[in-house]
Amino acid sequence: MFARLAILLYALVSYGVFTVSFLYAPGFVGNYVVPKSIDVGRVSNVTEATLVNLLLLGLFAIQHSVMARPAFKRWIVKFIPAACQRSTYVLLSSLILLLLFWQWRPIPAPVWQTSGIAAWLLTGVHWLGWLIAFASTHMIDHFDLFGLRQGFSVLKAAEMPNHSFKTPLLYKIVRHPIMLGFLLAFWATPVMTSGHLLFALANTAYILIALQFEERDLIAEFGETYRQYRRRVPMLVPRLFTRRRTGDGPSSRAVGAPQ
Repeated sequence: MFARLAILLYALVSYGVFTVSFLYAPGFVGNYVVPKSIDVGRVSNVTEATLVNLLLLGLFAIQHSVMARPAFKRWIVKFIPAACQRSTYVLLSSLILLLLFWQWRPIPAPVWQTSGIAAWLLTGVHWLGWLIAFASTHMIDHFDLFGLRQGFSVLKAAEMPNHSFKTPLLYKIVRHPIMLGFLLAFWATPVMTSGHLLFALANTAYILIALQFEERDLIAEFGETYRQYRRRVPMLVPRLFTRRRTGDGPSSRAVGAPQ
């Protein structure tokens, strides 16, 4: 029982750190409320700022992608309980994200600036992006995605939750609505600085590359079911007009969550 409680406590702590990083993220990207943001903080020379920022972004990308691969998951559970695998991933991702927020170097040179209705529209899209990202985690299984369900399952001596293949709500429109939400939040801003542009470009490149690996893993796991889902539903950009393809029947099970 002590070991089970320790696993649950670990999951709760990991989720708490994630919550702090996620709540800070909109303020960081949008320059709201928080004391240190993407355009607010100690200004370095452009070369230093660019190198430091790219190193921080690269560290997050490498950790996020490597720990999401099935081979790494099989390896790490040799050293930690399987119920802690997701919580460990969440904890390290969140800590690196907090490090990025802390050590980010603003590059305030303006790229574009809008005002009036255009500024309000961009701000609205920015917040819509965060809403889409957060809501999409609940459309699948938010607590499983961030490790809490595994911790409670161990405490109750229940079986670990299965990852079923489902396409709820926004997952019927795009395969990766969480990533779509992040892209909207990163790019929609009334004031785009050079530092913000670097952040948006680097994260967009990472998302597009990482999704290729994730899709490969999903095909390996779900086979033809996921291939049919790919043919029917676009990755990130919703189709304005849909046309039913021959042979693409409804899918009863699908998943489009980040690994």
